[in-house]
Amino acid sequence: MTRVAVAIITNKQRQVLIARRPAGKVMEGCWEFPGGKVEIGETPEECLVRELKEEMDLTVKAGRFIAEISYAYDWGHVQLLAFEAHIVEGEPRLLEHDAMAWVGLEEMGAYGMTPADEPLIEDLLRWVRRHDVF
Repeated sequence: MTRVAVAIITNKQRQVLIARRPAGKVMEGCWEFPGGKVEIGETPEECLVRELKEEMDLTVKAGRFIAEISYAYDWGHVQLLAFEAHIVEGEPRLLEHDAMAWVGLEEMGAYGMTPADEPLIEDLLRWVRRHDVF
């Protein structure tokens, strides 16, 4: 199983940052929450800090745990671990993706999210209501 930490980053307009996978990558053209594979000996929170720096040149601080999603692709099983993340320094830049967008939670259905990310949207909506955030 591949463990993947994903960041839920919001702006003042209560939108969430998503990014599109570029041509040539697995699931090219699909949108996703930014993040990446948790390496051996690394916590999911450490992974978020590293991946957001590598992929978007952002310095972030990992916040509260939001949800865990398990998804079985035909090429393997993925465990998504979603956390709040707060930008400490920088503006998002496209270093690994070919597009990014700030999107309201209700609008995410219009974006072609990766299959593993889709169920996370519902969990995120429930989490937002429960914690009265955004």
